[in-house]
Order: sequence, then C-alpha cells, then structure tokens
Amino acid sequence: MNQKTQGRLLQWAALFLFLQSIILTLSPAVRERSWDVDYRFSHWIGFSAWGILTYIAHRSLTKSLPERDTFLFPLASLLSGWGILTIWRLDEGFGLRQTAWLGLSTIVFVAAVSRLKSLSLLKRYKYLFLSAGLIVTGLTLIFGTNPLGFGPRLWLSLGDLYFQPSEPLKILLVIYLSAYLAERVKIRLTSLPLLIPTIVVIGLALLLLIVQRDLGTASIFILIYTVFLFIASGKRRMLLATGAFLLVSLSIGFYFVDVIQVRVMGWLNPWSDPTGNSYQITQSLLAVANGGVLGRGLGIGSPLLVPVSISDFIFSAIAEETGLIGSLGIILLFWLLLTRGLTIALRSPDNFRRYLASGIASYLGIQSILIIGGNLRLLPLTGVTLPFVSYGGSSLLTSYIALYLLLAASNIEDDEPASLRDSRPIPFLAGLFAFGFAACAVTGAWWSVIRGDDLLARTDNARRAIADRYVLRGKLVDSNNRPINITTGKSGSYIRTYYYPDLAPISGYTHPVFGQAGLEANLDGYLRGLQGNPTSLILWNQLIYGTPPPGLDVRLSLDLNLQTTADELLGTYPGAVILMNAETGEILVLASHPTFDPNRLDSEGEMLTQNESSPLLNRATQGLYPVGDVFLPILEAKFPGEIPFNSRLITLYEESGLFRTPSITLPSVDYTLPNSVEDLRASPLQVCLAAAAISYQGILPAPRIATAVNTREQGWVVLPALGEPRVLLPPEAAKEAAFSLIEEGGAFWSHIATGNISKTAVTWFLAGTPPDWQGAPLAVVVAVEKHNPALAERIGKSLLNAALDR
Repeated sequence: MNQKTQGRLLQWAALFLFLQSIILTLSPAVRERSWDVDYRFSHWIGFSAWGILTYIAHRSLTKSLPERDTFLFPLASLLSGWGILTIWRLDEGFGLRQTAWLGLSTIVFVAAVSRLKSLSLLKRYKYLFLSAGLIVTGLTLIFGTNPLGFGPRLWLSLGDLYFQPSEPLKILLVIYLSAYLAERVKIRLTSLPLLIPTIVVIGLALLLLIVQRDLGTASIFILIYTVFLFIASGKRRMLLATGAFLLVSLSIGFYFVDVIQVRVMGWLNPWSDPTGNSYQITQSLLAVANGGVLGRGLGIGSPLLVPVSISDFIFSAIAEETGLIGSLGIILLFWLLLTRGLTIALRSPDNFRRYLASGIASYLGIQSILIIGGNLRLLPLTGVTLPFVSYGGSSLLTSYIALYLLLAASNIEDDEPASLRDSRPIPFLAGLFAFGFAACAVTGAWWSVIRGDDLLARTDNARRAIADRYVLRGKLVDSNNRPINITTGKSGSYIRTYYYPDLAPISGYTHPVFGQAGLEANLDGYLRGLQGNPTSLILWNQLIYGTPPPGLDVRLSLDLNLQTTADELLGTYPGAVILMNAETGEILVLASHPTFDPNRLDSEGEMLTQNESSPLLNRATQGLYPVGDVFLPILEAKFPGEIPFNSRLITLYEESGLFRTPSITLPSVDYTLPNSVEDLRASPLQVCLAAAAISYQGILPAPRIATAVNTREQGWVVLPALGEPRVLLPPEAAKEAAFSLIEEGGAFWSHIATGNISKTAVTWFLAGTPPDWQGAPLAVVVAVEKHNPALAERIGKSLLNAALDR
C-alpha cells in the first residue's frame, strides 16, 4: 500500500509539472496574442530529466526502504521539479546546470538509499564527518572564490564547477548534535561540562562563517543549535534567549557591519532607496504584487527584474507568475514536509533518529521561513536559498542528503517509539513553525492583494511599461475624433506616440522611466482597459494573458483647431489659456506654456525635471497666481455699490471655488486660506469657472475635459462631470455684470487685471459671450506671467473671436 501511495503522489506531481511545461511552451503565443511566435521548448529537457531521475529514485526507495514515510519523497520531488522549471524559464543556461546538479543529487541520493540503509555509521563517525566539514569549509578562507567574480568567497571551484561547503556543513552539524545528545539522554542546561563540546563546535563553525561574512548560514546554525537544546531540555527560555541574542547581534551588527546595516535599512524602509541598496527587496515586493491572486501566468510575468531571481528571490519569481495561489502552494508543501519530519521524530524508536529527524526538519523549516520571509519583507534578507527550489548545486545536493536522512530515519517496522522524558518540545516546535509559515502566507496576501494596486501604481514599477508593450493602449482624441495621443507598432514593441506635443502638460505621457502624467495618468483606467470593459472580460484577460484587455479610446472636449490657435498666440510666453463652454463646463482649449515634446522624453526627460521654467507643470490647473483685482466684476455684481469687509470677501472667494480643488480628470492644486486677502492666489481654471458664471446665468459650471469613452458593447458612452454646478450670482446680477463689461461696439464682455505677490507677477484677461448671445455661451481666461496687459488682451480677444467665427 505504501508503494502505491508514493507512486500515485508522484503521478500527480508529474501531471502538475507536465501542465506547467505545456503552459511554458505556449506562453510566447499567449503574450504576443498570436500563434506566429517562437515557442519555448528547452525546459522540456529539465522536465524529462526530472521524470527519469524521479522514477529511478522511486524504484530505489521501493526496494531499499520499504517502511519509509511515503509522503516525503513526492513532496521534495515536486518542489525540486517546480524549481527546475522555474529556473529554465528564467535562464536556460542555469536551467541546464541545475538539471545536471539534479542528476548528481539523485545519484548520491540513490547510492545512499541503497548502500546506507542503517544510520549507525553516521552516529559512530560523527566527529570525523564534522571535522572534515569544518576543514573543507575552512579551505574557502584560502582558496575561496565567488562565481560572480565579487562578493563573499564562499565557494571552492574546480574549473566551471562551484561548491559551497557551508551548505552540507549544516547537515553534518545536525548529525553531530543528534549523535552527541542521543548518548546523553539526561543532559540538562546546567550540565555545562557535557555541553562544552557542542559549544566549541558551534563556536568554530560560527567563527568560520562570520569571517566569510556568510551571516545567513551563521543565523541558521544558531537556530539549529537552539532547537537541539530546546528538545533536549524542554526549556522554552532557550528559544527566548536565542531570540534576544539574535536581536542584540543584529543591533550591534547594524552599527559595525555594513552588510547588516544595508539589509536592516532595506527591511525597515525599502522605499527610501528603491533604486539603490533596497532595489532587490522593492523589486521582490513589486513582483509579488504583480502576481495578485492568480498570477500573471507562467512565462508571462517579469520576474527577471528581480536580481538573483533564480536563487535568493525564486519565491518572488514564482509568486509573480502563479500569484498568491502559487505562493500558498509552495508554503503548504514546505509545511507538509516539515510536519512529516516532526512526525517521524515523535515515532522514532531511538533518540538518535528522534534528534536527527527533528534537526533535519527544523533545518528545512528555518531556512524556508528565512528566505520566504526575506522575499516578503517579513524578515531581513539573509541570502540563503530555498531548499529543493533555488538554483545552486550545493544547496540542491544538501537538500537531497537531508531528504535521505529523513527517509532513512522513517524506515522502521513495528518498533515502539522511544520513551520521551518530555513530549512537549516537538509539538511546540511544530506550532512555532506553523506560526512562521502562516505569517509568510498572511504577508504574501498583504502585498499581493491589499497593497498590490498601490505598489503597481508606483512610477518605479517597470512591469507596467513592459505590459504596455504587449497590450494596445486606448487613444486620446479631441472633440472631432482627431488623434492626440495614440499607440503605434505591434505587439511586443508598442510605443506611445504624441501627435500634438504642445498639449503635453495637459495630455501628459506614459513612459517606462518617468511614469505617467496628466490625462494619461488620470484616465489610465480607461486607456489600459481596466475601466469601461465588462468585469468578465477583464478577469478573462488577466487569467489567460496576465494583462488587461486592449484599452478604450477616450474623447476629450478639446478642439484642436482652437487649441492650435491658442498655442500659437501664447507662443514662448509663460502662462496659461482656457476657453470653456460656460453652460456645460466643457473645456475647448487648455494651454500651458512653456511646453515640451513627450516623444523626446528618452533624451530630454532628465533635463525637463530640472528645468527652472517648469515645462512639466500644467499651469492651467496647477499654477497658482496672485488674484489681484481679477474678481472685481464678481465683487461688483455680488455687492453693488459697497465695499465689502474682508470676511465677506473671504466668503465670496470660497463661493467662487478658490478654496476647493476643481473636480476634473486632471491634476489640480490644493489651496488653503492665506493669512491675508492680499496674499490670495488662484489657478486659471478657478478663475475661468468664475468667468463662466458671468457668461451664463451666474452659475459655476462643473468643469469637464473627458467627455466620452468608446466601449466595445455600446460604442461612445458619455462620461459625466465629476462635480455639480453651483450658483455664484443671481442671474440678473450676472447679466448686468456682463453688459457693464462690454466695450462700445464690442461683441463680448472683457476685463483686464493684474496681480503681484513678492516676485510673482501676472496679467489676467477675462472675457466671454454676452447674455443675449444665441450660440453656446463661452468664457476665456488668459494668465501671462508678466505685467503685459496688451499681450494678455490680444491673446484672449483673438482666441474668442476665432471661437465665435466658427
């Protein structure tokens, strides 16, 4: 029955990995949304090798260890297969190397299963094995190297073959402690002479690792030693003491060891240096967030953005492409592996097997939690590998040796479990590990679900830009459907093209380095297809393609003919121009100068961010200028024949919307009440809304610039205004104000004002259609950043005349 159980579990594992391999093969077609692509086939080498090696190991186990635990090998085999396919997906060269290491690990595993059925040899020669391990590890101090050519020299090399002695040293330490403590059943914490040999050995190992700056492995040694002392003594204060020791060591190391300082700072606040020392952890969290619940899809994510994704951050790579479900799957597999190991410990017929099974299970659990927690920012990064999964021949070989020891320890017939002086430590350990894995699971859900959207919206998230190269982004068009911003190219090389660059401070941009701005940012939901599409279509595309559906076109209220006129009139003068339909609030012209060309952001973007003239600023909605006497027509209409006190002025300004951010799909400025009325400022948009009240019945309209979205099911659908119209003046008062501002023989009312605060000077020009105008009521505002009434008047009158002549 045992053999059938293991066989069935391996078949399920093979099926799972077979489906993964098929999906990886088809992933280029899914990503390109085309069958005419170069498919992936190389990873089938890894899958085939895994299948053959797993079958050989299965047959060997069936023959040599008939009474073993039948769940251990399928769990470990599934983890190693998952790791192999992930490494092949990330880097074919390293995938081939890992496959070779899997072959070597399986050979060693089968040889041990066949030849070393009894564990007595390990127990007998514990000093010899550990001494050899320490000596070989010590050789790295003289002959050590690093495959990368820099960093800690933790490896010994033979040509292109690299081996890290500190990996198997963990297993040798477990064997030594198991054999030593098994011979001293009644050991107590006060039995210092009995503990001295273990303390000396641990001290030597730690000294080696600290000199090598292999602090992650040193932490694992300390924790493993603590586990053994806890099982031997049953004293929980051992765990508390070790936790306090590690905390103190971390605090001291923070001030004296640069590596620890960098990792602690990256753990506490990675967002302070996301492109520097914290780049690894921030990219890891972005990968987890990008995975969401279901994942981007195998072969479709961007896990290579995370440095060392084949090794230290392989959990993040898996999380990005398989989502929270895949993350929980990995965590569950390790939890099951650990519980099987601790169960073997409880059922062991002798203390050596009990200590050995507990130590091996704890080693696997500790290392898994350290690396998974580090990937999720639950713990500081330690640089250790994920057993069975991460790239690394030394790590994989050590994991398979650990697996052999667990299987050999479980290979018992009907022997009664050895008596336990205290049965509580092992179940308590299981509870601690369960808490650790549960904390990893909750943290993974936090980053992938709760904080996912916030992280993905960061401007340093390159995954958005990569996805944009494969999914057609919606167009921005004017009121006559003339293109403003469109996407050109083909899948895999889509780029955003800006047909009317002078509108850049308003229309904005989408760029892989500089992020998003303007309407491109505020309408991103529609343009990326995440709004306006049926939920079922969005979920289907996320599930199959790992991306949103193609984006939707958005129509703006702008008229490019009038916009061109305004931009030509404003020319090189800094300032803003707005032309608005006073009744509907639709903005027909929105100009901000100086401007820039978003098509040239690659070459000029950095200079633009440092340009003192602030071309990236949308002056029409974000610029704040001294109001001066620009509101004089409103004041005279609201308080005819009197000079209002400051309190009544403040009330009027508040009713005019000066202390309220306009509700519009554009970045707008927040403004608070100044200390003095003389220091009052306003944006051109706020002034234009007040001017619109003079042109149309005293009503402040709700501003609109995005008027419709082109949906797949209903065609063009009107987008409502974000705000509501409000009454500013009585209709008769607005009418009288407009007529009083019309020059003799003029076709519209107008008003010129200036403002000056400190070194900021502005000339305002307001104008609009008269109350008896039969067409759409219009209002125009010009703000020029200098004292030049003639220029402001010329721009405003020319634009309004052009609009009235249409």
